[in-house]
This record gives sequence, structure tokens and C-alpha cells, in this order.
Amino acid sequence: MQLNTLGAVHEFLRRQVRPGAVCVDATAGRGRDTALLCRLAGEAGRVLAFDIQPEAIWQTRALLEKEGLCAEVIQDSHSHMEAYLPPETADCVVFNFGRLPGGDPAVFTTEITSLPAIDAGLRLLKPGGVMALALYYGGANGYAERDAVLTHLQTLDAKSFTVLRCDWLNRRNDPPIPIFIWKEQGLCGTMKQKGE
Repeated sequence: MQLNTLGAVHEFLRRQVRPGAVCVDATAGRGRDTALLCRLAGEAGRVLAFDIQPEAIWQTRALLEKEGLCAEVIQDSHSHMEAYLPPETADCVVFNFGRLPGGDPAVFTTEITSLPAIDAGLRLLKPGGVMALALYYGGANGYAERDAVLTHLQTLDAKSFTVLRCDWLNRRNDPPIPIFIWKEQGLCGTMKQKGE
């Protein structure tokens, strides 16, 4: 495992995603998460990948073709993923918040769509399902999304979700934050926040 956020997320996915899984890559980017999910879910599984940028869609499709993998690659916002899957049918949802490496630096995720997308992903998860978030911040996209996501995740009902945030304590220059969420099993299917 690489000792960075991407390596930590990929190791988490390898331990959680099984053959036949239904997986969502909510921010396809270059397609590396999509490709990994395809390999883990196998031919019996289903992988959907979303991105709003045509360049990301092209890069993801090209990588999948090169590696002989199959996924549904959809040019749409991650906040619309519930239009493509019924509730509680996904085993895994993955996010990389920030911007497309090498892409237009003026295009990046923001809390305006990212918070609804996280909630949509949590509703799509089966009981026992998992979510992995890589939270990139700083630079052109600043800190507003990071702060909003971290604040929002603190409001998730602890009886419904377990949220683990990891930090790189001795790394400089805004290292991305890996976050892992488990949807508890045996729930009635409602997503509650603190105070409800």
C-alpha cells in the first residue's frame, strides 16, 4: 500500500468490496477508482462512474478499455446518482473531492453539490455498505468544501453510521484527508441526523 490518501482508500476498498458488488465511483476523474472497483466487483458486479467533465469521462473510458474492464460511465453530477440506482442497493460508494489532476484548475467540486451527493450516496448504501472519501482541498478550491463536508459528517447519526477520519499529522501543504463510513446493519432504511 502506498502511504498516501489514494493508497489508504484503495486498501480499504480491497478489504471491503467483494465479487458481485454494486459500486458507485461518484467522481470518476482519471478512472483509477473505477478500474479498481471493476476488478474487485468482477464480472458478476456492477460499477457506475459519474463525472461532469467530458475529459474525465474520456479518460475513464480509455483506461477501462485498455484494462479490459466494464463500467457504466455517466456524464452527470454526483448529486444525481439516485436517478440511476434504487435506494439501499449499493455495496460501496467512492468520492474524490477536489479537482481533476491535469484538468481545468477552475473546475472543482464544491459543497453545493458534494453535500447532497454524500447524502444520496448514504441512501444508496445497503446496510453494511461502505463509503470512502478522499477530501482534497487548498489551492484554487480553498477550504470551504473541506469544512462543510467535515461539519456535515459530524451530524450523521452514530447509530446509523460509523465515520472514521484519518489525518496525516506530519505532512505539510494541506494533505488530503481519507474518510471511511460504514452503514450499520439492521436499520429500517432511514437516514437520521443528530437531533431527529
